[in-house]
Amino acid sequence: MTRIGGLRTAAWHGDRVLALDFPDEWEMTAHWPRTPPPLSDDAIRATLERPIGQPPIRELCRAKTRPVVIVDDLCRPTPVGRVMPFMLEQFCQGGIPAKQITIVMATGTHGVTAQDWLAKKVGPEATAQCRLIVHDSRHRGVRLGTTPCGTPVVANREVAASDFLVGIGGIYPSGNTGFGGGSKLALGVLTFGSVAWLHNRHPDMGWGIEPHSSSFRDDLEAACRLLKLNTILTLHIDHHRDVIRATSGDHYHYFPEEVAFARRVFAAPLPADADVVVCNTYPNDVSLTFARSKGMCAFAHARPGASRIAVAACSEGAGVHGLFPITCVPRFHAQRVQVQRLAALGPAQAVLAVGQRLLERVQARSKPRAP
Repeated sequence: MTRIGGLRTAAWHGDRVLALDFPDEWEMTAHWPRTPPPLSDDAIRATLERPIGQPPIRELCRAKTRPVVIVDDLCRPTPVGRVMPFMLEQFCQGGIPAKQITIVMATGTHGVTAQDWLAKKVGPEATAQCRLIVHDSRHRGVRLGTTPCGTPVVANREVAASDFLVGIGGIYPSGNTGFGGGSKLALGVLTFGSVAWLHNRHPDMGWGIEPHSSSFRDDLEAACRLLKLNTILTLHIDHHRDVIRATSGDHYHYFPEEVAFARRVFAAPLPADADVVVCNTYPNDVSLTFARSKGMCAFAHARPGASRIAVAACSEGAGVHGLFPITCVPRFHAQRVQVQRLAALGPAQAVLAVGQRLLERVQARSKPRAP
């Protein structure tokens, strides 16, 4: 047997090492990310000392009274606990003790996260000293305004009341926006209605494409500006979830360059005519929902008839995604989505969308059937 070792599984729930065995007669190719070595503590501190396009956090936070740090949830592999002590140092240097800081886990429509999972995310120092809150998109929020595209921005109450907002997140491929991260972190602290409105109003940009001017990205950034989330610490990780690159400051400015880095380092060739395609969905394997949506992209490019094998621990079971459920789908979910989409589009666009759907159905029915 031929063994491929050094793989990992069960992100956030053990991070175990595993190996896969394959028959010797198989012709095999394994693709690994081409990552630089992990960053030292000094390198992470230097990132926060030299942010892009703005002063360090220790200067920005002076005289603030309600600082909030937004972090992504366990559905994202960002090792927030690795860098949180250095961010708390910045706040302390600016005159704000850790006990005055609120950390909000940006769960979006991913369901309510257990409090101990938030502790896993932010690490022991922040857990012991800071106030920790898990966002619930079903709770009533505070309306901050409307974007130029017409999206109502209704945010978590703690976030809306903050006078200084900072984020910690990563850059990961997304089917809706090309890449998540940057302004997309703001989605995680909006109410369900705002998140649904934003997604339903714009066409998907496509998985892992280069960032460019689009209505979806423009609307995201407008929503983020209404939240006043102007400072983000962005992390890239290797296949051990160690931090290999960090960038802080004005994410509106640096986001395209960080996406370019991700595409350069983590991209792999398409499977072409492979007979068997194996995807290790780590570090997006916390649940079936996110293993499927984030870790199996290669399957869509496999040739017809190819075998597809996914390695996924699914430590949290099926998982939850309120907008895009893949298990336990509520009754009439598809119909509700269509109604929400038409409502978000507005009268003129809704008429065009309905007309296009009807035309597609007529064309499909008029095609001659294969004998």
